[in-house]
Amino acid sequence: MLAEERQQIILQKLAESPVVKLQDLVQDLKASESTVRRDLQELEACHLLRRVHGGASLLQPRSEELDMETKTSKNVQQKKAVARLAADQIKDNECIYLDAGTTTLEMIPYIKAANVTVVTNGPAHGEELARKNVVCYLIGGIMKRTTKAVIGSMALQNLNLFRFDKAFIGTNGIDKQMGFTTPDPEEAAVKKRAQSLSAQTFVVADSSKFSEVSFCKMFDLGQAAIITDKMPDIIESEIMGRTKIYCADQDSDPAFVPVKH
Repeated sequence: MLAEERQQIILQKLAESPVVKLQDLVQDLKASESTVRRDLQELEACHLLRRVHGGASLLQPRSEELDMETKTSKNVQQKKAVARLAADQIKDNECIYLDAGTTTLEMIPYIKAANVTVVTNGPAHGEELARKNVVCYLIGGIMKRTTKAVIGSMALQNLNLFRFDKAFIGTNGIDKQMGFTTPDPEEAAVKKRAQSLSAQTFVVADSSKFSEVSFCKMFDLGQAAIITDKMPDIIESEIMGRTKIYCADQDSDPAFVPVKH
């Protein structure tokens, strides 16, 4: 069977089920494991699927955006592990930017640093920070119905008033060529501006975001470090060579240890 035929069958199976197992593909295609892995690698390079441990899954549509409630219920433990590790990077007396999003919201209970000042475009984040008696500036603008993030020209103007020691920003996709991406152009603009105003930027993302590409680019891989729950079993070395990646261990206290390139 030709490679094109095998790959077409793989895509057909993904159309029927959002996840396919490697061993099932080996059996159905009557091909070796190494051949099927190569097919999956080629299809992922064309952004037609995402390789996962033991198989492959469908990519999320680039312009699709889940609402805040749906995001909150996904990958809960992974987000908590990432949030704990990210919060540990905040030091006494720092001014930080906290992007709207579920993982950054999870960071707030873990903030231990004293005399911290936070700027955020997340109204829910502002409420939680106020409860924690953390000084918080909530930027103005239009609040999105889906993610509840404050965006738009007014938000960008507000951001220009500040400078940050560190920024913690969420993403929908991490890709070796396309960098960090998100579905909404206006939200991407706010994230990009916050990154440019910060001395150090961390992108906080669970491992499901690797090899995903959304509609709008925020900034390049080399412009931020990544804090994630674990390294995907299959990841392009080009990503590791262009940005620092720090992993949290969900089974123990997170340690801020870089992945070796």
